Amino acid sequence: MVSKELIEKAREFHGHICPFLVLGLRASEIAMKRLGISKAGVGETISEDIVAIVEANNCFADGVQIATGCTFGNNSLMYIDTGKNALTLFRRGNRRGVRVYIDAQKLREKYFSKEALELFQKVVAERRGSREDVEKLHRLWTEIGYRMADIPEEEFVVQEVEIVEEIERAPIFESIRCSRCGELVMAPKIVYVDGKPLCLQCAGREALAVIGRGITYTKIPFRLVLHGP
Repeated sequence: MVSKELIEKAREFHGHICPFLVLGLRASEIAMKRLGISKAGVGETISEDIVAIVEANNCFADGVQIATGCTFGNNSLMYIDTGKNALTLFRRGNRRGVRVYIDAQKLREKYFSKEALELFQKVVAERRGSREDVEKLHRLWTEIGYRMADIPEEEFVVQEVEIVEEIERAPIFESIRCSRCGELVMAPKIVYVDGKPLCLQCAGREALAVIGRGITYTKIPFRLVLHGP
């Protein structure tokens, strides 16, 4: 069961407590227990030995990062954009891993109050809640989140998986300087226009980005403001 200390660490990272943040913690505990591993430490994160795969960029993913120690920054967290609330965890070199899936609809019907769901729709989905609505949702979401800490393993779909594709470790690329802005760029992200190296922004290209809907090409939403002397 998820400890209050771990939930507090997740709150500090995520900004607030909510049901799917804690479900990410709980799913991670289940997967780690099944595999007989603990949170990734110095050796595992440097060598990327333990790999976590999440399938949606939501609150659940933050719980996974806190509980497993696998993060985007240490290249031990992989995001596959299927839109499912699921965690797959494995250790490199082993052909077997564990996938933990959450049926969100079933959990909402069983554990979430009607008031909390209606407030979520108003405040988050429709973006029209008052400050009081936000504060009330926060209180209700926190209460439900703590309930998720003790949710039985039977509420999850836990399956063994076979690792059929080797996931590459993070490669080290040469850096190339953009001929226009002068900033260093990872070599595979450079484009050449008339033989000159340009970053995606200076070339006016779209870039892949993780935004609310998942992974998609998007225009870079800012430009540098240059000030004169």
